[in-house]
Amino acid sequence: MNSNVKKMVYAALFAALTCAATFAIKIPTPGTGGYIHPGDAIVILSGVMLGPVYGAVAAALGSAMADLLGGYIVYAPITLLVKGVIAFLCGIVYKRLGTAERTRYIAVGVGGVIDMVLVAGGYYCYEIFFYGVMGALASVPANLVQGVSGLVLALVLYPVLHAIPEFRNFKMV
Repeated sequence: MNSNVKKMVYAALFAALTCAATFAIKIPTPGTGGYIHPGDAIVILSGVMLGPVYGAVAAALGSAMADLLGGYIVYAPITLLVKGVIAFLCGIVYKRLGTAERTRYIAVGVGGVIDMVLVAGGYYCYEIFFYGVMGALASVPANLVQGVSGLVLALVLYPVLHAIPEFRNFKMV
């Protein structure tokens, strides 16, 4: 199969996984109207496994699609941006830091920290326009919990995906 076609297929697969993980399992957060979900783990792993470019596209589209399908239409633009940037940065960090077996988990962990910072900060900045400073601030703790859960789940799922020869040999872009 053509290399570019294979990359697009994997990106589509990760977009679908991101959407499903975000949309299917929702733990409501009190007082914010939002929810915690395992989708951030797939966002992190999209960048790690597919590289910055394909990972960003997969994470952005899959996450935004979950917002659109779930009735969170107003959040789709910020989700598209934030999740795409997260996966892009996770891909860059993994390419640079995950060059040895012992540093790969560190690279995934750093990606999880990037997720925590950008999700909490990005949605806070976006929500200021809708809810004011204090209203936006109310969602920060839940977004940090979201980030921590994404980090932990990404660290659990990473060895499973890394064990698949197709991903170990995948030429990232």
